[in-house]
This record gives sequence, structure tokens and C-alpha cells, in this order.
Amino acid sequence: MKNLRVSILLIVIILVIDQIIKIYVKTHFRIGDEFLVFGLDWFRIHFLENKGMAFGMSFGGSIGKLILTFCRLVLAVFIFIYIKKISNNKDNKMIVYAFSLIFAGAVGNIIDSMFYGLMFSESTPFLIAEFSPQTHYAPFLCGKVVDMFYFPIIETTLPEWLPVVGGNDFRFFNAIFNFADASITIGVCLLIISAFIKRRLTNRPTKDSNIVSEQNI
Repeated sequence: MKNLRVSILLIVIILVIDQIIKIYVKTHFRIGDEFLVFGLDWFRIHFLENKGMAFGMSFGGSIGKLILTFCRLVLAVFIFIYIKKISNNKDNKMIVYAFSLIFAGAVGNIIDSMFYGLMFSESTPFLIAEFSPQTHYAPFLCGKVVDMFYFPIIETTLPEWLPVVGGNDFRFFNAIFNFADASITIGVCLLIISAFIKRRLTNRPTKDSNIVSEQNI
């Protein structure tokens, strides 16, 4: 049960931080507004809204948005059920925390889709959104996801000798994301690390097997 309690606490903390950041950006920035964090050119807050999937992709208009949000809800429910199922085994600690990060990130973006359209007026390049249920910009489940973190660490021009892309501008990291997205990414990385560690431990020869091998020799 300790793993589950820590998991729930972790989920709550991530959701609170995620929503505080999003609501602040939504109510203080116009679309496209940007500033440098600590004066660093490679660490920026740049306000965009994601209409559908990651990196601004979308499909199927309003119907596609409804289907996407519903699928996210179903997936989040299954993830939480799985967290409860494996949380009793203390050997699964890293896996439990990894799925908790993924669950919290998924729910953080689901909240935007479910409620932001009902809670706020629309953000534009000219107007800052306000908390205004009377003039909301989208129906239930059709809100836009707020993105803001931008890390253009490398900005350069690719060498002319490179085929096809030579001479083009290159920027890394070009995606704009939010705290929930970062939580999902860290959770996935923890799952990969956990699987790698488990595989190494499984394949490592035990002391007894070494003794048997020596005796056979």
C-alpha cells in the first residue's frame, strides 16, 4: 500500500504543478508570446495551444477531438487500474512510479481538453484569455491543450555538402511542450530503464550456477 500512497501523492503534485503553470500562461499570455527564462536564449516560455495530438497535430475536426479525448480517458483508467494491481509488490516500485508519471501527464492534458474550452475565453495573438464561462470558446471535451516550454538548444545552418537538407536552417529541440508532456516522457524513460535493469539482473549468472559450472569443469 505504501507504493500506492506515494503514487497518488506523486500524481496529485504533478497535476497541481501542471495546472498552475497552464492557467497562469493561459491568463497572462497571448498566443505566440515568448520570453527568455533567466535571460537564457535556449530556455524560453512560448505560448501555443495544441488542438489535438502531440506537436500540434489534429485529425477529424471536432469529432476527431472527441474521439481522441475519449480514448485518452479510457487509457488513463486502465493505467490507474494497472498501477493499483502492481503497487502491492515492492519490487515494482520503479514501474509503479513510471506509470504514475505517465498517468498524471495524461490526466493533465485531459483536463485541458475537458474543461478549458468551458472555463476560458479564446486565446488569440491579440487577446489574453480570461476566466469566462459565459464566453467560453469550445464545448465539453473539445478544449485546446496549453503548451509553453521551448528549448531551442541548437540553432544553426546545416553544411552545404549534406544531401537534400544542406544549407537549411536546423533547430534542436524544436517541439513546444508542457509539464504534463514532460511527465509522460520521464515515465516512459523510467520504464525503459526498469526493463533494461530487469533484463540485466535476469541474465546475470548467480553464485550457485557458477559453482555448478566449476564442478562440471
